[in-house]
Amino acid sequence: MCYGLTKDKEDIDNAVQELFIYFLERPELVKKVYEKDGIEGITKYGAVVLKRSLQSTRSPFYYKYKKYYTNLAGVNMSHTKKDNFHKSIYNIPEEVVENIGFKKLDKIDIALGEMYWYDRKVFELYYYGENGEGNTLDSLAKKTGISRNSLFTTIDKVRTMLKKMLNE
Repeated sequence: MCYGLTKDKEDIDNAVQELFIYFLERPELVKKVYEKDGIEGITKYGAVVLKRSLQSTRSPFYYKYKKYYTNLAGVNMSHTKKDNFHKSIYNIPEEVVENIGFKKLDKIDIALGEMYWYDRKVFELYYYGENGEGNTLDSLAKKTGISRNSLFTTIDKVRTMLKKMLNE
């Protein structure tokens, strides 16, 4: 799944390890996804987590690996290309900043699971799409045959409900 996002084998290995840690720390979420969608659901959920890990500057993966090595290769070793810099377990910083973003994403997933299936599916198609990338209202209207205004109303309603549920 990661090869579409990066070709760096170390980044891929590290992102996959972070995915396993993510799953191990959230057994109830994994169980819920598995009961609902089976192995396909776990695979899709894992793909979203991997994509967020590799692309987000707020992910634990970024704080543990990318940010540290970018700064190390960019400042302390300016004469060496970052790609040629050897990453070592001894260079990993001791302090890891906990990312509140994943906790919020978990809460969003749980809140979406409690909503009516139609509202949840429209929201997921709009934000995640079928291949992990979101859709525009126009493209989603063409794909589903549902009017653009109806889609907007549903998505806006779900956003409002999520805000209410998450701010409690």
